[in-house]
Amino acid sequence: MENLDGTDIQILKRLQSDSNINIKQLASELFLTATPVYERIKRLEREGYIMKYVALLDKKKLKLGMTVFCNVRLKEHARNVGANFVKDIVALPEIIECYNIAGDYDFMLKILVEDMASYQDFVMNKLSTIENIGNTQTIFVMGEIKNSTALNF
Repeated sequence: MENLDGTDIQILKRLQSDSNINIKQLASELFLTATPVYERIKRLEREGYIMKYVALLDKKKLKLGMTVFCNVRLKEHARNVGANFVKDIVALPEIIECYNIAGDYDFMLKILVEDMASYQDFVMNKLSTIENIGNTQTIFVMGEIKNSTALNF
């Protein structure tokens, strides 16, 4: 963050709340003209502060209303075993996040499915086919309290 000034931070925070804002409107909010704001955004993109722009979709409307966390313990921890596991996990579209974690389990998966039957099908026909899974622990989300993509800095 050493290369960021107050205006850069304001731009990043505003883009987090609405990445679809046009340059002219953003410049007006910052009391600047469009060209310097555009140049700052391009620099923030080049320097990797802005990685990409996305649209946030409604899970329920897309029939993906059930969120499941699945902790996975591998049978063995050889480098190639972990690499193969990661390769297999990345290929499954139901898994939207995967974290390598410390503690009783090796990985935590965030999975979106339509319902319990869909999750059962996912476990039986996809997850269980991945080699070297020792055991799993499933956690079903009953209600979403907070879900934010915004970083606070």
